[in-house]
Parts: sequence; structure tokens; C-alpha cells
Amino acid sequence: MNADGTDPTVIELDGLTKCYGDLLAVDHLSLKIEKGEVFGLLGPNGAGKTTTIRMLVGLSRPSEGTARIWGHDIRTAATEAKGHIGVVPDVSNLYGELSGYDNLVFMAQLYGMPKRDWKERAGYLLREVGLYERKDDRFASYSRGMKRRLMIAAALMHDPEVTFFDEPTTGLDVASARGLRSLIQQLHAQGKTVFLTTHYIEEADQLCSRIAILVQGAIKIVDTPAALKEHSRGDAVLEVTLAGGTENALEQLRTLNAVEGASSSNGTSSPEQRRRIRLIVSRIEEAVPQVVGMAQERGWKISQIHSVMPSLEDAFVKLTGLDAEIMKTEKPQRGAR
Repeated sequence: MNADGTDPTVIELDGLTKCYGDLLAVDHLSLKIEKGEVFGLLGPNGAGKTTTIRMLVGLSRPSEGTARIWGHDIRTAATEAKGHIGVVPDVSNLYGELSGYDNLVFMAQLYGMPKRDWKERAGYLLREVGLYERKDDRFASYSRGMKRRLMIAAALMHDPEVTFFDEPTTGLDVASARGLRSLIQQLHAQGKTVFLTTHYIEEADQLCSRIAILVQGAIKIVDTPAALKEHSRGDAVLEVTLAGGTENALEQLRTLNAVEGASSSNGTSSPEQRRRIRLIVSRIEEAVPQVVGMAQERGWKISQIHSVMPSLEDAFVKLTGLDAEIMKTEKPQRGAR
């Protein structure tokens, strides 16, 4: 309870479960999300993130348990619950033959907004998402990033208290993804509640007030990004940059006695391929000679090796026992209308 006696809980999951035959897709999720939070559901593809959102927004019925949005049960008061939410799905819910502006007007009509408010609200949101100059163009003519931005504007048309974003930056170019994250931060600054699913660890770290890590339908842990990083605070992390002939380096480095976990990110630095690998190690003084020795045996060139502070990715590896590489595989993109 707040100091004034009000309950800050906006979303409450109570044993929320979804089964598809013998497959347990979402496993008895229970948690509370407060007003003004940007809450992240972080996990690899197939963890149950989209299924969870589909139940919360009324697109799929729970097999067991329930949830409440602003006190309205999603099973028994779905219409009332939907009145408080906006949804940015993982695939387009807008109409290709309509213009950007007309799609927003149609959304306003669906939510019963007064006609006198349509033009002003649509114009404001089109400017916010950088599409005002293209407002009269057909939605089908928009790029993927523009389509995603208009989907956000449509979800916000009725000024909802809670907005659900399902992997919003998947498949977007860098500029579009940056703009979308900025919009989410603006909603947070306005005191709105955001429920976000993502498999991008860096995105969750940047945006979220709290994070739940979801693995195979079950929540492993819920905490702030800073608190999650504390789980790896006592660990040592080596960042090793290798150049050339390192296709199996990650797998081979994992076999070293001093290495407890590993993740990798690739980049191109002309004229040669470079690979940066992060190793969670028991002791720096034991790990460095082992890494250097393996590099010499395999003929790898070490461009750089140094210790770094543990990141949220390192905490994810430690807490879940999963390879962070599985988080870098994007969800297959489905076509938009």
C-alpha cells in the first residue's frame, strides 16, 4: 500500500498458466507490477513470453489461474480490463489499405473516443513517432520500422494507463530501435506502466525498472537490473578479443577448468574478423594462463584480454545456466497486413 492507503498494483498475475495439450507453455506465473513501472519479461524465444502477453490482453484464455489489470479479472471482466490497456503486438494489427492517419482514427473509433478528439490526438502521436509527413500514405507503403512506429501510435491512441510491448524492436534497424526505446522511456517519464517482453538482454537492462527471467514457461527470478547484476558481483569476468580462425573458440574456451560460463558477440573490423568473448571465471590469475595457452595451441591471435565488471548478461548465464547465445537468435518474422 502507498502512504495514502492506495494499492499501487496495476497488473497482478495469480498462478497464470497455459497448456497446449501436453505442452506446459506458461507455468503458474505469479507476480505484481506497480503503477509507473517498466516491467520486463526476459527470456529466449520459446520461453513463453508472447503466450503470457496474449493471455493478459485477452487474445488467449488461461488454462489455469488468472490475472487482474487495475483490479479487473481477465477471465470474468475482460472488457473492463481491455479498456485500460494498449497493445503493441509482435505482428501488425493495422490495415495496409488505410493511411497512417485513418488507421489511428479507426483505432479511436474502436475505443469509443469522442470524435472531437480524434484529429488532435492522431496529429500529436504522428509527430511523436516521426510519421506526420507520411500520415496520408497507405500503411502498406511504410517500411518495417515505420509500421512498428505506427503500431505504437495506434496502441496509445486512447491514452491507456498500461501498454504491452511484445518484443518491439525485433527485426528493426538501429535507428528505428533507438527511437522506439526512447518512446518507451517517455511513457515511463509520464508515469505510465509498461509491460515489455524481450530476448535482448541489453534492452532489458536499459529500459526496465524490474525484470523477470522466464525459462521454459517458469519465472527463475524477479528483481531490478542492478540487483540481478549483484548475483555476479563476486565473479570475475574476462573479455577476450580474438582475430581470425576462431570459429569454435567459444565452445573450446568453455572446456577450460577456470571457465564457468561464456558468451560471445561478433563484429567486423576490416580487414580481419574479430570475435569478442566474455568468460565468467573462478579466478583471473588461473584463467588468463589457460586462455593464453589454448590460444597458442590453436594458433589464435589475442588482440586484447582484460577483466570487466559483470553485466546483466553474465548474471543471466549464472542464474539460468543457459548459454547467452540463445538470446541472440531473433524470433522469425511473420508478414504484416
